[in-house]
Amino acid sequence: MKIDYLQARVVAILAIAVTAFFFLFPSNGHGGETGHVDQAVQHLIAHVAESDLTFIRNKDQFNGKDAADHMQKKYAYFRDRIKTPEDFIELCATRSLMSGKPYLVINEKGAMITTNKWLMTELVAYQNGITGKSP
Repeated sequence: MKIDYLQARVVAILAIAVTAFFFLFPSNGHGGETGHVDQAVQHLIAHVAESDLTFIRNKDQFNGKDAADHMQKKYAYFRDRIKTPEDFIELCATRSLMSGKPYLVINEKGAMITTNKWLMTELVAYQNGITGKSP
């Protein structure tokens, strides 16, 4: 009889603990996806930082590290709105919030292209398991 009481208490305590866990750490249903999105975004930011290219924002030129730092700050600001890597590119790497002017990059061939196009190419390569390739 005593064992049944103890077992019932343990089950009740575990049920309360599990319920509390779900209330304290609610799932948005995208737990695995959020990690995947963050991983892809961090890859894109690292790709910018490690490049030897010139990035243009509001007519000013920046090296890869400075451009990546700026994108990282925008990512932190827009994190709640970013559900896909494409959202990151659209919100953080397409245009200036202040001027509305597009971000540009001078690629390896010396051509000026939009940063979002350059990053979309890298995102596709990353998703296909081929990194470091861009136009």
